[in-house]
Amino acid sequence: MAEVAIYSSDYCPYSMRAKALLRKKGVAFNEINVDRDEACRREMVARAGGLTSVPQIFIDGQHVGGCDNLHALDAKGELDPLLGRAA
Repeated sequence: MAEVAIYSSDYCPYSMRAKALLRKKGVAFNEINVDRDEACRREMVARAGGLTSVPQIFIDGQHVGGCDNLHALDAKGELDPLLGRAA
């Protein structure tokens, strides 16, 4: 199974949707909350190529984008292979 990291915010509906999709697929993920941690937010921005919105999602270190990107990968059948799962 792939290593998934998601930079998120407590009250962001997009963060909630992305985490819900991962949970639905039974995927464990490392959630990094950037609400009150400026160092984590700076790390997220650096890793995400300057993007400042949440969520920012990484699968095995590869930046896949935000919630809409995650759902688009799933709709195209490309998310499960990234996660190391059979489609």
